[in-house]
Amino acid sequence: MMDDIPSALPDKPVRFFDRFRSFMRAKQMAYRTEKTYCFWVADYIRFHQRARPEVLGSAHIDEYLSYLAVRRRCSVNTQKTALNALVFMYQKFLGIEVGTLNFAHSNRMRTLPTVFSHVEAMTVIGGLTGIYQLITGLMYGSGLRISEACRLRIQDVDFANGCIIVRESKGLKWRRTLLPESLVEKLQTQIHYALSLHQKDLNEGFGSVYLPNALAKKYPNASVSPPWQYVFPASNRSEDPMCGTIRRHHIGEKSVQRQVKKVIEAARIYKKAGCHTFRHSFATNLLRAGVDIRNIQEMMGHSDLATTQIYTHVVGVQERGVVSPLDVSGLDTKVREEPPPYWKLAG
Repeated sequence: MMDDIPSALPDKPVRFFDRFRSFMRAKQMAYRTEKTYCFWVADYIRFHQRARPEVLGSAHIDEYLSYLAVRRRCSVNTQKTALNALVFMYQKFLGIEVGTLNFAHSNRMRTLPTVFSHVEAMTVIGGLTGIYQLITGLMYGSGLRISEACRLRIQDVDFANGCIIVRESKGLKWRRTLLPESLVEKLQTQIHYALSLHQKDLNEGFGSVYLPNALAKKYPNASVSPPWQYVFPASNRSEDPMCGTIRRHHIGEKSVQRQVKKVIEAARIYKKAGCHTFRHSFATNLLRAGVDIRNIQEMMGHSDLATTQIYTHVVGVQERGVVSPLDVSGLDTKVREEPPPYWKLAG
């Protein structure tokens, strides 16, 4: 299922959301950002009884954002995302200045991310098989998001330099990260399979793959060339929602998430964990190993070092040489007798 490919829009969009989507695509914004912004703008419009955004002002934005914080108890990041969506719609798309806002801020502070210990991570990975094991290995060993691992292309795996190139990830940023040596042979086998499947598609009159932005027009033959094929192709071909072409897309994220959830439950790991926990564990275990936090920031693709520094809190004081007094040996454990009452002392 190609749920990460934009659907086609009218040549001359008239409806509000068609125009809004067209505007974001002209700015080459990530499709996930497009979907997120459309979700919050639609929720804002529904909150105000489907009034046109042009007739609403800063007071209405304040009311909605306060509602998210007070009534819906949204987190700080969720409220911030909604604010970004509305400011973008008004100032960039509609050309209307928002002005000074005075809304109730969310008091649900950001929580610490859940992480696996190394043993837990390897237990979950070991409980999976085939491509599911390889994908989770990349999430833990390279710090990839599930979306990045699933849509990895053959040219993104640089065996010669021992790295993985993540192209146009969150925020349309590029970065390099580690290629685990233990996965090299398995990745080479998987790429050989992907290329064999691609050749089969070509023989049957198919074989083109989705290319982002305008690359298909700029490089007409790139969609059928080996470097652009997915490392983890889907088992079936499907219709591209943008142009109607039958293609073979990458494996779906939900299928990986389902397999990981089953193994976590079977392993009796009682944490709020999932695929993204592997990425958190990658950063945390690198920090435990003494890797410089700037290097971790680069491999994680964080724009702000403060985002990476959250993992210093995850590591915890128990891993900085601080020991509970209950666990310290050699303390005086002799039980002292209670002193006699004061009247006996006086006598």
